[in-house]
Amino acid sequence: MGVIGLSHSHVHWLLGGGFDEIEIVGIVESNKELAGRYMNQYGLSMDLVFNSMDEMINHTKPEAVTAFGSIYEHLEVVEKFAPLGIHIMVEKPLAVSTEHAKKMKSLVDKHKVLLMTNYETTWYASNHRTHKIIESGAIGDPFKINVRDGHQGPKEIGVNQEFLDWLTDPKLNGGGAIMDFGCYGSNLITWLMNGQKPNSVTAFTKQIKPNIYAKVDDDATIILNYPKTQGIIQASWNWPYSRKDMEVYGKTGAVFADTANNMRIRLENDKTEKTIKLEPRKNPYNNPFSYFAAAIRGKIEVSKTDLSSLENNMIVVEILEAAKKSAKTGKTIYLK
Repeated sequence: MGVIGLSHSHVHWLLGGGFDEIEIVGIVESNKELAGRYMNQYGLSMDLVFNSMDEMINHTKPEAVTAFGSIYEHLEVVEKFAPLGIHIMVEKPLAVSTEHAKKMKSLVDKHKVLLMTNYETTWYASNHRTHKIIESGAIGDPFKINVRDGHQGPKEIGVNQEFLDWLTDPKLNGGGAIMDFGCYGSNLITWLMNGQKPNSVTAFTKQIKPNIYAKVDDDATIILNYPKTQGIIQASWNWPYSRKDMEVYGKTGAVFADTANNMRIRLENDKTEKTIKLEPRKNPYNNPFSYFAAAIRGKIEVSKTDLSSLENNMIVVEILEAAKKSAKTGKTIYLK
């Protein structure tokens, strides 16, 4: 596997190792101070680090690459590696715009390579149990899905400066909290709705801390309207604590996915909620890198409705683009 960029702090998960299926053969990072810092932290050799994608390609033979740079750079990564038959995984969200996303899809379809998108919440046992409960009919058809994601703010939690620089750039990230955390809810709700697009998207954004985040929003609410269901996404850099949780309400019960392995359920005739403690998911369904390797090896099949799938994440980008347009114009945006 090749690693394209180190500025996205989620790369620590990969560099920390422990994935028997993965061997890092090259890292593309022109910022040598950043690369040296991480190579020293994880006991890796600077010999792995190259200045450009072309240089890495000329010296190594990766079967796959993972992108850990800005969201804007995802298109460039796909343009470089898809024609070479090299599979690609990017960090969430897939792209900064539908224009970029369509170009990426065209390339991977043409060259028949995988293009997957990683979200931390994809590996939460609570989310998958919630999906099973809905599919079983135990709470009836969902009519309201609430997803809340975020933290106190990237600067406040101390992300590395290289990450902060592009995360707060409207071009390189596509927006602020609306992109950074709005994508989680868009991804999960699209999955729970079995790949169905919402009829319309309405969104509101705020700059609660313009002195810190002058160029982008730091708080967003996105409302997805389906024929029989409403999805509400609350994405913020202003929560008093980090959170990635979800609530699903059906006609006969409700499910609360509180953390990765903790959830609650209450049915209409219950007097109290039932608390459920889950075991972490098993390999390769517990982390993006083992999952990616298993998909490349043909050990698992990534269906069109899966959380990591290109099809799901094309809809995510469409939702986010509509949300940004809605927030800017003050109008509800209707999807085709």
